[in-house]
Amino acid sequence: MNPTRYYTGAPIVGALVALVLALPSHAADLTFDEALRLAEDNAPSLTAQTAKLQAATSAAIPAGELPDPKLLLGVQNYPIGGPDRWSLEQDFMTMQTVGVMQEMPNRDKRRARTEVAEATVDRAEAERRVERLKVREATALAWINRQTVERKQALFEDFFRENSLLAATVRAQIAGGRTPPAEAVTAKQEAVDLAERQDELASQQTLARAALRRWIGPAADEPLAGDLPNWPITAADYAHKLQMHPELAAFAPITREAEAKVREAEAEKKSDWSWQVDYQRRGREFGDMVSVQFTFDLPLFPGSRQNPTIAARYAELNQVEAEREALTREHAEQLETDLAEYQRQDRAVRRGHDSLLPLAQEKVDLSTASYRAGTGDLATVITARRELIEARLKQIDLEGQRALTSAKLHFTYAEHQL
Repeated sequence: MNPTRYYTGAPIVGALVALVLALPSHAADLTFDEALRLAEDNAPSLTAQTAKLQAATSAAIPAGELPDPKLLLGVQNYPIGGPDRWSLEQDFMTMQTVGVMQEMPNRDKRRARTEVAEATVDRAEAERRVERLKVREATALAWINRQTVERKQALFEDFFRENSLLAATVRAQIAGGRTPPAEAVTAKQEAVDLAERQDELASQQTLARAALRRWIGPAADEPLAGDLPNWPITAADYAHKLQMHPELAAFAPITREAEAKVREAEAEKKSDWSWQVDYQRRGREFGDMVSVQFTFDLPLFPGSRQNPTIAARYAELNQVEAEREALTREHAEQLETDLAEYQRQDRAVRRGHDSLLPLAQEKVDLSTASYRAGTGDLATVITARRELIEARLKQIDLEGQRALTSAKLHFTYAEHQL
């Protein structure tokens, strides 16, 4: 006989699983790439562009098709006087008619309508690509702005600690009789000034989160992870990329659409036609009949009908070409401006890292050493410390501005093929 076995592990495991599931879950930190992905999934403007593309695609299906046929029902030569009046079968001329009519637009017009529809689909696709890049760029700028603000906030722990060390130094100097007691207030004033600066950054962080939340929703409140994105920008590489600007690339289908509308208007000068087949039933003593007829449009007055429409379509085409040229010049100017600004910012970042920050730190160290030795005054130390704080904050601002400019260039030109 096997002894009875008691299994006590299963309830414990179940309890542990339940406990784990009951613990609050922590969302992953928000990286730059994750923010871009969320923006594409959540941006209403992209949803709208997708719907517009679907509408254009569906509308293109019947563009070149023939119109629906028409069913004809009627009575011909119905007598309302004479001995056979009000009769459908007594008079040999009275016929009950049923027929079918089909309109036949000319081939050039149908082809032009198809081309217009196809160009409209291409235009909707181009506009969606433009909107996608705009969403990604705006999200990138919002993420970079928030990351820049939070990097500056992270410095204040060091600033307050350094201010506490300064206060201790001042107290030691006062205790040694080498400085007046009133200078003890200076370190406290510096702490208050730092707190005010910290409050300003907290307000900027709130605004930065709100800007990011516009594009990715509640995930904007999650902690950020990762450094500033880095895209190498070389002016020579971007000089030939002007026509790759997504807004300029979108003019290709817009131009094709305008050209197709010109051809559609010109096709109005050619006759459309239609055919019709009728079966005509008469009285029993008379034979039934069948009729066939063809109808042709006669565009006899193009000066007041077709030509003005053609002129209007050519004017619209000229408008598109002029708008493209104007936008090309505008973006050419903006490209040169952005490249020049990036180069300036890049030089400023390198200069700050290599020279300004080390020199500011050296000035603080020397002035502090002189103050401790009794050969310098506190005002010089305070001025040096403020310059160092400003230099460190400015360095982060410059790095953020450089990242913003490189993001604009990257999403405008480097992602044009996506």
